[in-house]
Amino acid sequence: MTRSGPSPTTAGDSPPDDSDPPITVDVRLLPAAAAAWVAALVVARVAPAGAALAAALCLAVGITVLVRSGPATAGSPASRRAVGPVVALALVAGSAVLGAGATQVAARGLGLLPDLVRERAVGRVEGVVVAEPTVLAPAWPGAPERVRCLLAVDRVTARGRSSAATGQVLVVGPSSWAELPRGAHVAASGRLRPGEPGRRTVAVLLSSAPPDVRRPPSTADSAAARFRGGVRDLAAALPGDAGALLAGVTIGDTGAVPDDLEAALRTAGLTHVTAVSGAHFSLVAALVLALASAMRLPRAARAGLTVLAMAAMVLVVHPSASVLRAAAMGLVAVLGILLGRPHRAPAALAATVVVLLVADPWLAGELGFVLSVLATGALVLLGGPLAERWATAFGRPVATALALPVAAQLVCAPVILLLTPAVSLYAVPANVLVAPAVAPATVLGLAAGCVAPWWTHGAQVLALGAGAACWWIGAVGRVAAAAPASEVAWLPGWAGFAVLAAAGGCLFRVLLVHRTRERR
Repeated sequence: MTRSGPSPTTAGDSPPDDSDPPITVDVRLLPAAAAAWVAALVVARVAPAGAALAAALCLAVGITVLVRSGPATAGSPASRRAVGPVVALALVAGSAVLGAGATQVAARGLGLLPDLVRERAVGRVEGVVVAEPTVLAPAWPGAPERVRCLLAVDRVTARGRSSAATGQVLVVGPSSWAELPRGAHVAASGRLRPGEPGRRTVAVLLSSAPPDVRRPPSTADSAAARFRGGVRDLAAALPGDAGALLAGVTIGDTGAVPDDLEAALRTAGLTHVTAVSGAHFSLVAALVLALASAMRLPRAARAGLTVLAMAAMVLVVHPSASVLRAAAMGLVAVLGILLGRPHRAPAALAATVVVLLVADPWLAGELGFVLSVLATGALVLLGGPLAERWATAFGRPVATALALPVAAQLVCAPVILLLTPAVSLYAVPANVLVAPAVAPATVLGLAAGCVAPWWTHGAQVLALGAGAACWWIGAVGRVAAAAPASEVAWLPGWAGFAVLAAAGGCLFRVLLVHRTRERR
């Protein structure tokens, strides 16, 4: 347990303000999450045998530490009693990620596909489309259109041989790939190239032929595609930024966002608004729980309906890294509701990170997952203390509205700096201004998509309300981006990361400084 707040008074000091109690944050599971993250980064880049050996060693050391720590005694300090189990749990979490990751990496190395990739040979792969195809920018003016599509392969054929395959293959093909639905089982032929080491993609397939659709998408995938298409149709009927942002804010589809608006949102620090995050699942879960409570359903029924609603949300918005993190976090919360126990966000986030990295260690190296976890951690670890500290001066609602974007910006800004060596000066006020519009835009947009198949006019009315909220988000982004000194150049690379992270830590400490109103 870590405790932040005013230090105990000593002789000659003024007494503390009783209205500002110490803030306690439970961080005992954070070392386990950190160990799991490091293990995931390692296991994707080393041989499976080495990872398996490291997993066994971590497990043995973890058990030894736990045994040697022994039972708590009455005279031992509380900090010493807590260190042993925390270290042991971190080692066990790292061992679990290393062991599971070694198995997955070994599976990717079996079969015919690795040999074809090493030889850069021609082959035919079969698999399921796991992401909507994306049209690439032309390599030169007048170049033919090319499309990138991601397949989760299950079979590969070449040289009269065929074998099972594991992993994802990035297909770069002609324009005929653009309309390929997600969830379809297809086959493609072309020349294979190695993927980037340590990444999820095992190979790149350069194809000049159209896809061979072997099996259409499942019923669930088709229903999700119809829902997304309905939201896009409703957005297309709205003018300007309202229509451009509706699908992005609602379902994470940014295909209609123009380049100038995308640049403005990036400068204003608002790109996360068009990415599906934990806020979407929180809103959906809150609505379902409120309706279930109004119907006086039992606790198990409320939890079950919430799980179904979140599963449908994952299917509609597609299971990206941040979506999986948000959905898993929501499942932990639902489990707390089902058991009737209080939900502790830091512990839930840490447990979510460990479980997701055991299932998919490649998430650790994806920027979306990194920013999603960092932002959530900032909200639950830093946002609370800041809100508590400012509540006396501004009131709880205003303090919370200010604390959340400040905390997220302090933690995420150094990571974003690695992509763009500039700091957005107006990110915090821009996020504060758009916060009241995000929930109406999301809820009304999802409601419009649900209503559209059977009540067109009602869906259009709901879309107008969502569009008005999206217009406000776009207006704030454009005004903030056009303001003087909206971006300040910063030292690039890891040096700039370290300097900005240190500056953020110092600023957070300064913001938490408590000055008593009574002086001797």
